Order: sequence, then structure tokens, then C-alpha cells
Amino acid sequence: MNSFESQTESFKNYVQNERRLSVHTLTSYSTDLSQFQEFLSQTFKLTHFAEATHNEIRMWIMELKENEISNRSINRKISTLKSFYKFLLTQKVVKTSPMSKIIAPKQSKKLPVYFEQKKMETLFEQMVFTNDFKGIRDILIMELLYGTGIRLSELIHIKDSDIDANEIKVLGKGNKERIIPITEKISAFIPIYKEKRKEEFPTLNVPNLLVTNKGDKLYEKFVYRTVNHYLGLVTNEKKRSPHTMRHSFATNMLNNGAQLHTIKEILGHANLSATQVYTHNSIERLKDAYKKFHPKEN
Repeated sequence: MNSFESQTESFKNYVQNERRLSVHTLTSYSTDLSQFQEFLSQTFKLTHFAEATHNEIRMWIMELKENEISNRSINRKISTLKSFYKFLLTQKVVKTSPMSKIIAPKQSKKLPVYFEQKKMETLFEQMVFTNDFKGIRDILIMELLYGTGIRLSELIHIKDSDIDANEIKVLGKGNKERIIPITEKISAFIPIYKEKRKEEFPTLNVPNLLVTNKGDKLYEKFVYRTVNHYLGLVTNEKKRSPHTMRHSFATNMLNNGAQLHTIKEILGHANLSATQVYTHNSIERLKDAYKKFHPKEN
């Protein structure tokens, strides 16, 4: 294993085992570092990430722009390199990070896709879920995602012991625990699900609350397929993912008068700026209402 590969593997192990980031993020990191490594070795004949300076990194960004890679994708790659070189600093592989002189290109803000409250109510009130284990489990997946705004990775790792009365404990980014209130509906539904699960799997071997059709721990693709299927019953929107459910939770909470700081704590955001993006959705909603109902607009 060469220097590039050994450093990449060390970083991936750190991200996976200590920071507990999602499989999706881990895959993105691997792809970005692989592309950066290829550029350094082919263009400058470097054999070690520590040999790269801000000049080589700027050259890589220029090449990405010439290949018409979007600013959004470039910024993601820059974010990967920032995390990577920060890791190399802690490992004393480099003395200073070359990323300190890198300025990310500006990008237009993309508003989060979300589903209006009426559509979500239609899903839960009118759509027919089967009354067997699979149907009950699917309802609980959808209710937890929309009712709490938790991340996909947090949903997958919920254990039976994390449920307490009207609260649920989740382990978020950076191994930070937080307590989230759950609705009376979800609270009452969990024992029903557990009873169905016990009937389906009398000798369950995993501590996780939610399991697959075979009684195994949930995995990301399984949840994606489930969410995509049910959201497809009420909308033609292309983005139908667990993260869209999180966006819907946050936006509809804000539209119903919840304070931004409250939403921040529930979502587990480190900074308020990450939560403020949802205010843009609410502003757009107000603009639409203004254009539709204001007498001067008609």
C-alpha cells in the first residue's frame, strides 16, 4: 500500500469509527480523495498528500472548473480536503494545512425540497398501509422521519432502549446524543409495532428498534426505497428521500410558528446558520401567497 492509499485508509477508518458519518458521506470522501490523488500523481508526479501545497490544490480546482464541474460539487470536494488535511494535522503528517489559503467558489443557494403539510397529512391519513409486520414497520419509519426530523443514520441506529415514554434518544454527528420529543401517536404506535415484530421474529438477535423483512438491522438503501415508494403515492417530486422528510419536518414546524432555535436543537444542528435555510422556504411561501391574494397583484 503506497503513501496515498495508507493515508486515505487511515482517514476513512477515522471518519467511520470515530466521527460515525454516514455511508454516503464516506463514499463521497473516498471518491474525492481518489480524484485528488490521481491529479497529484499524474500532473505533478507526487507520491504523498503532504507534498501538495495550496498551489496544486488551486490547479485542481481550476481543472474541475474547466471540466464544467458545478461550484456545488467543487465546494463539496474542498470540504473533503479541509477535513482530510485537518486529520493529517492531528496525525502530525503535515505541519500546516494547505487548505488555509483556499477560497471556495460562490454558489447559488438551493432551497431544500420539502412536502407541504397537506400532502404529508394525505399520506398518513388516506394511504392504506398493510396491517402485517411490514406495513406497521413502514408506517413507523415514515412517522419517525417526519415526526422528529431525524437523519437517516440516526433512524437506523435507534435501539429499543432509546425509547422512553414520550422521548427518543438519538446519536447524531460527532457522537453527540440528543433527546427528541415524540408525538402521542408515535408513542402509542411503538408498542403495537413491537408486538408485530415479536410475532414475526420470536428470537430477534439485534437490539435495533427497526428491522428488515428478515429481522436484520436496517440499512440505508432499504429506508430509501421505503420512503421513495410511499412519497411517490402523494407527489410527483423527483426528490423523495429520508432527507426530504427532514426538510419537510423543519419547514412545516417553522410555518406553524416554531422558533428557529427550537428547530435547531431538535435537528441537532451545530450552528443556527444551518437551520436558517428553512426560513427561505417560508419566505418563498409568503411571496407566493402575496402574489396570489394581494389585491394589487390581481
